[in-house]
Amino acid sequence: MLASLFFVSAVFAQHMNSGPHDAPQMGTAINIAVSTHDESDGDEFFADAERNERRGDLNEALTLFGKAAFEYNSDKKFSRYGAALLRMSNVHLLLSHYTEAEQVVLNAVLRTYSRIGSRSGQMAAYNQLGKIYFAANKLTQSLWFYTQQGILAQQLKNNTAYIDSVLGIATIKIKKKEYQLATKDLNRAEALAKNARITQFSQQIRSSRSIISEKTNTKR
Repeated sequence: MLASLFFVSAVFAQHMNSGPHDAPQMGTAINIAVSTHDESDGDEFFADAERNERRGDLNEALTLFGKAAFEYNSDKKFSRYGAALLRMSNVHLLLSHYTEAEQVVLNAVLRTYSRIGSRSGQMAAYNQLGKIYFAANKLTQSLWFYTQQGILAQQLKNNTAYIDSVLGIATIKIKKKEYQLATKDLNRAEALAKNARITQFSQQIRSSRSIISEKTNTKR
C-alpha cells in the first residue's frame, strides 16, 4: 500500500512539473514524443498488474499499475498513462479506498485527458467517478458524472458508453427506491441496445429488473 501511494505521488508530481514543452499538440492528430526509456517497461508493468489483479493480489496490482503509469508518463505516452491511472483508481475502488480512487481520477486522469484532448478518455473518467461515488453512497455526485458520461457519449456517437451511462443512472434510482423511474431507464437502455445490436448489457438489465421486482413485491 505504501509503495503504491509512493508511485502515485511520484507520477502526479512528474505530471504537474511537466512544462509546456512536454504537452502534445492538440488537434486531429496528437504528436507525442517518446523518451529514451525502455518502451516495454510500462507495458510489462501493466501486464503484470493485470495478472495480479485477476488472481486477487490487489495491493501488488496497485503498485504495478503505479509503476506502469510512471513509465508511461516518463515516455510521454499520455493516453496509456491515463489508462494505467484509471486502472489504479479501479483497484482502489475494489479495496474500498474511495478517497484514493477519487483523487487519482480528479487530480491526474481528467487533467491528462483534457491536456491531450481525449474526449473518450474524459468519458471513461466520468464513468469511473460515477462508480466511485455510487460505491461511497454519494448518489448526487454519482448521478452528475454518469450524466456527463452520457452527454459525451452522445456527442461521440458511442452507443455502448451511452447505454452504460443510462444503466448507471438506473442503478442510482434503484438505490433511491425510485423504481418506476429506474424501470423507464432500463427499458430505454434495452431498446437502445437492441437497436444497436449490443448484447453485453443483457445480464445487467435482467439483474436490475430482478432487484426492482424483489423490492416492489416485498412492499406489497
